[in-house]
Amino acid sequence: MKRYGSVIGLRPDKIEEYKRLHAAVWPDVLAMIRQCHIQNYSIYLRQLDDGQHYLFSYFEYTGTDFAADMARMAADPTTQKWWAVCKPCQQPLAGRAAHEWWADMEEVFHQD
Repeated sequence: MKRYGSVIGLRPDKIEEYKRLHAAVWPDVLAMIRQCHIQNYSIYLRQLDDGQHYLFSYFEYTGTDFAADMARMAADPTTQKWWAVCKPCQQPLAGRAAHEWWADMEEVFHQD
C-alpha cells in the first residue's frame, strides 16, 4: 500500500458548491475509485495565512499499477463528467508539475 497526498486551491466563490458536490458524490464515481484500488480517501479544506483556500487530498493505493489504474479512471465517462463539474471550483497551484492538476506532496512522516 502506498499513501498519496496532494493539494490544490479552491476558488472562494465555489466553496459551498464544492462542499455540496462532495456531500453527495455520485455512486458510480465512488465505485470507480474503489475499482482503481483507492481506499481511505479524504479531502480536507483550509484557508491559509495567505487568505486563499486549499484542498488537501489523502488516499491509499493498494493496486500494483498506479499509472494504469489512473488511466482507467481518467477514461471513465462518468468520472470525466464528475471532474467537469468539480474542476471549475478548483484553482491549480502555479508551481505544480506539467502533468498534474492537483500538486503532489512529499510524505515526510508517517506513524504506523
